[in-house]
Amino acid sequence: MGRKVTVAVTTLNQWALDFEGNMGRILQSIIEARELGATYRTGPELEVCGYSCEDHFYEPDTFLHSWEVLLCLMTSPLCQDMLIDVGMPIQHRNVAYNCRVAFLNKKILLIRPKLTNCDGGNYRETRWFSPWVKKMTTEEFCLPRMISDQTGQRTVPIGDAVLSTKDTCIGYEICEELWHVKSTHINLSLSGVEIMVNASGSYMELRKAFIATDLIKNASFKAGGAYLFSNLRGCDGQRVYFNGCSAIALNGDIIARGKQYAIQDVEVTTATFDLEDIRSFRMSLRSRSNSAAASETYPRVMVDYELSNAHDFFTPVNGPFEFNYHSPEEEIALGPACWLWDYLRRSGQGGFFLPLSGGADSSSTAVIVHSMCRQVVSAIKLGDSQVLDDVRKILADPTYTPDIPAALCSRLLVTCYMGGQNSSNATRQLASTLANQIGSYHLEINIDTAVTALLGIFTAVTGLMPKFRSHGGCPRQNLALQNIQARIRMVLSYLFAQLMLWVRNRPGGLLVLGSSNVDEALRGYMTKYDCSSADINPIGGISKTDLKKFLNYAKEKFDLPILSNILEAPPTAELEPLVDGQVTQTDEQDMGMTYDELSQFGKLRKQNHCGPYSMFCRLVGLWKDEYSPQEVADKVKHFFRCYAINRHKMTVLTPSYHAESYSPDDNRFDHRPFLYRANWSWQFRAIDDVLKTMNSTSSTTITDRSSKITKQQSLENQQSLTRSSSQRDSKASTMSLATMDAAKRASYNKLNVNVMGKIKDRTGVPV
Repeated sequence: MGRKVTVAVTTLNQWALDFEGNMGRILQSIIEARELGATYRTGPELEVCGYSCEDHFYEPDTFLHSWEVLLCLMTSPLCQDMLIDVGMPIQHRNVAYNCRVAFLNKKILLIRPKLTNCDGGNYRETRWFSPWVKKMTTEEFCLPRMISDQTGQRTVPIGDAVLSTKDTCIGYEICEELWHVKSTHINLSLSGVEIMVNASGSYMELRKAFIATDLIKNASFKAGGAYLFSNLRGCDGQRVYFNGCSAIALNGDIIARGKQYAIQDVEVTTATFDLEDIRSFRMSLRSRSNSAAASETYPRVMVDYELSNAHDFFTPVNGPFEFNYHSPEEEIALGPACWLWDYLRRSGQGGFFLPLSGGADSSSTAVIVHSMCRQVVSAIKLGDSQVLDDVRKILADPTYTPDIPAALCSRLLVTCYMGGQNSSNATRQLASTLANQIGSYHLEINIDTAVTALLGIFTAVTGLMPKFRSHGGCPRQNLALQNIQARIRMVLSYLFAQLMLWVRNRPGGLLVLGSSNVDEALRGYMTKYDCSSADINPIGGISKTDLKKFLNYAKEKFDLPILSNILEAPPTAELEPLVDGQVTQTDEQDMGMTYDELSQFGKLRKQNHCGPYSMFCRLVGLWKDEYSPQEVADKVKHFFRCYAINRHKMTVLTPSYHAESYSPDDNRFDHRPFLYRANWSWQFRAIDDVLKTMNSTSSTTITDRSSKITKQQSLENQQSLTRSSSQRDSKASTMSLATMDAAKRASYNKLNVNVMGKIKDRTGVPV
């Protein structure tokens, strides 16, 4: 033994089109990797330009500036005598590819394009990039003159090839190729690649962190060898949060892993392993060895370089690494907070403004900002100078150093209770107490004057004064009076956000935070252009159920006892008049469904791709102990009617932190129409037809069950009379069961004929 290799995977918080900042973070990662003894450094996907350039990938500038950054990296003394690869876009014969570029000592070794692009969820890679479809094939790539002038190279290989150093072989997967049904690492392994490298741009969703880790472990176990996984971190200009978790696996074990959530821009994770451990592990897998002997061979680029040191006897190798996944509550506390920090420091604004109603949603947003402040203070205490510089820049105070989260929160977060005649003292007190406990700069204002003024304009023009339903008004009047309050709050939010730092003798403005959860967006339970309209929304992709669990977690974790009272209060918009000073309007009553039911509707609609009919069929079974088929049908129809008439609101939905796979955000994640036929006539008729069939067969089913019970009792009585009649009783039992089976088959046949007949009646075509 004596082929020890130290490699580095890097987690970078890159920013789309921030070429200077991106290059600085790449160089910092190379410096840290070198200091940790690494001879090979890899990084995340498209790290040079940033992953989310999107339609900027159509611009020649993006490719030009990427080459300029690469040239700076290649010629930097910091990058010499180390094998390095970086991610960037490259045009080859007028086709754009998402690539890895490997270089060593001012020479490009290989350009490896991505073989499989990702188009699911928030990804749209084939809009900008083509996959490299020439498997195990390379071509000559003509280098730009700026590169040729410095390296003396005219062409370099581009394509599906591997690097062969003096001591090992390195091959590449890029992000989606690991998830693909025919993952590249299998063929790489069989062709003798010992170090498999994956550059990724993988974003987080709640409860999904284990997926990438399991894929990495399984890849290195099934194929044998080392698997290096580098992922982006942070918000690079979009709704998603790249969640790090860069890792190194060896022969089925994770031996090093980076953090999932952190606010540091650069994290380098290294591991040392022995190449001989790979070779012995692979040779012990006899079926794999037989397949490898017959496998195709990749084109190899020969590299005059060694990753290992044959005389290194004392450096210990990394063993299996044990780690715990964050709970969903911890993910909510950490992920959106990191996303907010990235957004704030890159937006040039001076903090946040939050309408704080005292309810669970706005309280969750406030606590997430508090969590952000806790992470910032913790990073500064650990010596992160970049975070401290960012704080001072945001606050325009070059000498300020935060010591406790509440003190920082008082400077970064302005909360405001916007009450009126329909607001209760209870919610006012909840908001005030929470603001005091987290340390925010808190205001209380009354919106009645503004509401009265606007209604006065309406009355002056029309001569009419709308009334609430409880005062004799119709539903249209009632809704209009609620909406005017909500929209006034949005106007006031932006007024105070733009001027509160002026009031406090600080430059800049505040970002307005929204606090509408994913279930309300799905149902459309919000007023268009009300205080749900904001600059960003950290909880817009999180369900009400998860937010309640998060608040319960934060109550203990952050020592915020008022959250117990907030959780006990029923969710309410407080837009209708109070009765004897008490709230009578509740969200779930207004919506006509519970938040738990909404979450179920959302998952079936998005994850299981259910329309009204298939959703009804699913829920009849899932909810059979709670609701009758008719009640399930009514709930499904009500949901889809509300979904249809409110879908247009998604076109103006506040940009939200993406956390839930049933998000209805139409701008990126959920590409469905926003104008529907709200009565769903065909779909609802299909549900009604099945309901009729169920009702018509229910009596037959009950009769069959009664007959079965009667015959079984008769059989038991006969068996108890005498042992001598056992054979005759057995024969009768067999006949009885056969009769029941025939009746059951007849019932199912009747059901099938009825359903198929109804479909034929509607379509005119037999099914």
